[in-house]
Amino acid sequence: SADGGRNLSLDSILMGLPMSDPTAWATAMNNLGIAPMGMTGQPLLPDFDPALGMMTGIPPINPMMPGLGIVPPPIPPDMPAVKEIIHCKSCTLFPPNPHLPPPATRERPPGCKTVFVGGLPENGTEQIIMEVFEQCGEVIAIRKSKKNFCHIRFAEEFMVDKALYLSGYRIRLGSSTDKKDTGRLHVDFAQARDDLYEWECRQRLLAREERHRRRLQEERFRPPSPPPVVHYSDHECSIVAEKLKDDTKFLEAIQTLLTWIERGEVNRRTANNFYSMIQSANSHIRRLVNEKAAHEKEMEEAKEKFKLALSGILVQFEQIVAVYHSASKQKAWDHFTKAQRKNISVWCKQAEEIRNIHNDELMGIRREEEMEMSDEEIEDPSEMKETEESALVSQVEALKEENDSLRWQLDAYRNEVELLKQEQGKASRDEDTTKEQQMKLLQQALQGMQKHLLKVQDEYKKREAELEKVREDKLKIETLLENLKEQESTTSRVCACSQEKECPVEKTLSNSPVKSEREVLLVGIISTFLHVHPFGASIEYICSYLQRLDSKICTAEVEVLMTRLQNTFRQELSGVGASLEKRWKFCGFDGLKMT
Repeated sequence: SADGGRNLSLDSILMGLPMSDPTAWATAMNNLGIAPMGMTGQPLLPDFDPALGMMTGIPPINPMMPGLGIVPPPIPPDMPAVKEIIHCKSCTLFPPNPHLPPPATRERPPGCKTVFVGGLPENGTEQIIMEVFEQCGEVIAIRKSKKNFCHIRFAEEFMVDKALYLSGYRIRLGSSTDKKDTGRLHVDFAQARDDLYEWECRQRLLAREERHRRRLQEERFRPPSPPPVVHYSDHECSIVAEKLKDDTKFLEAIQTLLTWIERGEVNRRTANNFYSMIQSANSHIRRLVNEKAAHEKEMEEAKEKFKLALSGILVQFEQIVAVYHSASKQKAWDHFTKAQRKNISVWCKQAEEIRNIHNDELMGIRREEEMEMSDEEIEDPSEMKETEESALVSQVEALKEENDSLRWQLDAYRNEVELLKQEQGKASRDEDTTKEQQMKLLQQALQGMQKHLLKVQDEYKKREAELEKVREDKLKIETLLENLKEQESTTSRVCACSQEKECPVEKTLSNSPVKSEREVLLVGIISTFLHVHPFGASIEYICSYLQRLDSKICTAEVEVLMTRLQNTFRQELSGVGASLEKRWKFCGFDGLKMT
């Protein structure tokens, strides 16, 4: 495994060595005292003498030695990469032909850590596969198939690229040349669910971190929200009124008051409370003016103290400079050494410079005071006038304020009186409204009763109309029954006359068109049906009526019976062209006269 790792590192170095000009490469390596080596590790100059190099006394260096850290320039894309033999414990890997195109691979899946390895020897075991591919990195799992291929999952993604480097190599187990001990490796990316799941988890983690980072950044730059303002109530109003009188809580209370006014909380009921709070805010102005005057007074006192302290410092500087000048006189100067004289002269210059700076500052302060005094003297008469006018104006404004306050109090009292009147009026109105509501309810009840009565009357009229129709129908039915009875009586008379004749009964029966009692019944029913229909009826209509009584009756039988009785039933044609229709009519009364 160590030899294999060394060979891999040599291959990675060889992949980056350009070899466009071997002579120039050999000359450069010779000048550096390095043994000139070719792409395959063969010496370019067989008779190379390291002593002839520029760096004599240094042994020759082989660029293929591991650990040198020599990073050659990148290999050109048109230059084929040279691979070498890799020796393992149980097998040997022979490189492919460098002139062949690189093996084709599929598109790399996201987060790929698994490779597909095909072309394994039939006698290859997981131990041999681990021995070959553990040089590329830590192997987590090997899933071997019976058909000379397997899937290998690595710990990191970059190890897959190292495994792809072995694609195209011919593998031989030991020194055997048997076909089952040889094979050509084909390494390609494999799509695994575990790799995709880990990659998606990692992407989600990065997205969560990015969202968290953006949220923190937005919260950092977001302006702080203002504190919430409570809603108006009498209790809160009393609290805010107390805070307005306190200097430490005035700012919070004035913001609450402003928000209430902007919200529209002021009405007739709350106007007095708001006026008292506004009056408290107005009284705070006097406190602010007094505070400003106190600060101005403190500033003036601080200026005076600063001026006194600066003048005392200048006096001390003058004394120090006088000491330096007296020491620089000849009586004392001759007794000092050269170094001491130099130090004294330097100290004297520094003290004079600092003194001059402080003196200029003090003079500037005095000039400003003199200019202020002169301006006040010039503007004295006008200022007196202005002060008098301002006093008058302030008095007028104070009177106006008092007048306004009295007017507002009067308005407040008026509002209270109006509220009382409204409350009293509301009580009386409530009584009136209750009476009006009762009246309205009664009126609505009466209207409902009237509507109900009208509906009952309409229904009564409808029922009367229906009763009249029923009576008319009953009369019609009674007339029909009377007609039927008359027909029966006529038929009975005809029968009696026929019996009184001298001819025998058998002869009359044989000559009559009606041959059975059933046909007699049919004739009677048909005659009554056609008597009800004076304009006639078709044979189908007649049969449909008879079939309700007896379903065995057929149309042909009825038509034959009616044709035999020509004095009782007559067939007529009605209509023109396509609407031509045959209708049967009852002509028994006419036939009786004829016979």
